[in-house]
Amino acid sequence: MKKLRFGIIGAGGIADRRTIPGMMEAKNVEVVAVMEINADNAERLRAKYNAKFAYTDAEELVKNPEVDAVYIASPVVCHAAQAKLAADYGKHILLEKPIAMSSEQGEEVLAYCAQKGVQVAAGFMMRFGSHIMSMKEAVAAGKIGQVVSGYAQFTLWLPDGNWRLDKAKSGGGSLMDMGVHCIDLMEYILGSRITHVTALNETVAFDYNVEDSSTVLLRMANGAQCVVQTNFNIPDEVSKWRLEFFGTRGRLMGDTIIGQNDGGKLNAVYMDEVPDYDAAQDHADAEGIEIEGNFGNMYTREVESFADSILNGTPLEVPASDAVHVQKVIELAYRSTEENRIFEVK
Repeated sequence: MKKLRFGIIGAGGIADRRTIPGMMEAKNVEVVAVMEINADNAERLRAKYNAKFAYTDAEELVKNPEVDAVYIASPVVCHAAQAKLAADYGKHILLEKPIAMSSEQGEEVLAYCAQKGVQVAAGFMMRFGSHIMSMKEAVAAGKIGQVVSGYAQFTLWLPDGNWRLDKAKSGGGSLMDMGVHCIDLMEYILGSRITHVTALNETVAFDYNVEDSSTVLLRMANGAQCVVQTNFNIPDEVSKWRLEFFGTRGRLMGDTIIGQNDGGKLNAVYMDEVPDYDAAQDHADAEGIEIEGNFGNMYTREVESFADSILNGTPLEVPASDAVHVQKVIELAYRSTEENRIFEVK
């Protein structure tokens, strides 16, 4: 089988913890080069993954004719310049979210890459989670009726010492880093775009220049009202990562189905008939059924899908334009806090 040969720009961090191990399991992907600014780290990672080349400079990596595509997992502030550099050398790009420091800069990257004839996908790997795909299928099949409500909660304990806490490098805090996934999943699962957004973004517990607490209210084109809450100030030991949807004929409740591992529990209630109004207001709370998961490695699925698109011309499952759209929503959410307004998403 033909394989897409990857170079990794920013091979430490999430690339080392999750994405490259996922690539090692992919049947149509080969890791041939890694890049880290520290030479010792670059060589360590080259040896760890049996890659042929190690670099400390991104341009040296993209010059390599044995590299077909790059995965960029550097700090956000580096994304735009590195993506354009890769495009200059004709390399297709899998780019971590957010793809740039602003949606305007992201649109510039996409236009530049299109001009150079290279494909760009965004790192929304959670779309490839087993229970996420089951949720999307259930909603599309109308199993919970008209979706009227959605809720996501995604948190992290991040007190200090991380580049994500510097707005100049990250572009934002918990909303930009974690809410970006939840907002994408709301649209992806419901098959509906966001039309309006308002939000509260605050630094409540820590002393850094990005938000550690965020609550975003979204109105979807299909009428559903959704809430996304993200935090950098809830200890991991007490956190609950939730993704839930309620409709006129049922519900889908996901417990720990978001995150970097494919797993968790998905409880569903599907109603054939909905009873009339109950004046007693007894809370029935149907027990529901547990949906079985076909769990695997989301990162492997992500890179295999990307490689299939590049090698065989199939449409990108996660085009980077989707990430630019989500970033526009996030920018309006930040403005909403500053201006105390509800914004229409255009």
